[in-house]
Amino acid sequence: MIAVIGDIHGCYYTFQEVYKRIKSKYPDISVYCVGDLIDRGNFSYEVVEFVKKENIQFTAGNHDLMFYYFVKKPDSEMASSWLYNGYEKTMSSYEVHFEEINKHVNFIYRAPLFINLTDCFISHAGISTYYKKQIGINPLDDIDKLEEIVASDVASTHSIVWTRDELLNLGKLQVVGHTRQSNIKYIENNNAVYIDTSVYTGNKLSAVILENNKVVDKIGVPTDSRDIE
Repeated sequence: MIAVIGDIHGCYYTFQEVYKRIKSKYPDISVYCVGDLIDRGNFSYEVVEFVKKENIQFTAGNHDLMFYYFVKKPDSEMASSWLYNGYEKTMSSYEVHFEEINKHVNFIYRAPLFINLTDCFISHAGISTYYKKQIGINPLDDIDKLEEIVASDVASTHSIVWTRDELLNLGKLQVVGHTRQSNIKYIENNNAVYIDTSVYTGNKLSAVILENNKVVDKIGVPTDSRDIE
């Protein structure tokens, strides 16, 4: 059994509350996140610090990677994209923590693009049907090949951090964020559950509790106004 939290987007106080509720109900559970720790909300620095402190495993989201590339490879396509995708709040949150930026972007860059577990397959945006011919009908049988394909195409609109395509049915539950929903949404044909419930717009932050590729519980917390006002 594991817990997976949706896109946090700098909403630190809401994130803390979701985490507290998960651990209160399931004290020994491992907690994961689908990425997009930063941007949009007011407390990106605090969110990354909390993830580090609590050893929460996460997959890198497009916003996380744009931050990394902006700092480390400012001439890249991913870096320039950040200027149009909510960077202002993140930079504000680091104004008094400027010395931590390099440490944080390196921490983000070390995060995997996907986590393949017994209970599910976690990534930020999912494995698009666009890659069906490249990865074959049983992509989880060759994880090294899958890693190579997704890493080589990370800036693409079809990629594991950007796609809004129909997702490939992997024969295992895909848990993804990125595409905003008003509530947690399961799509049976693709065996995928979408858990980004738009916390930064004032809706809520959601988490799913999973066991054997099934959602066994859901936890949602309305956005704390301190995170976005």
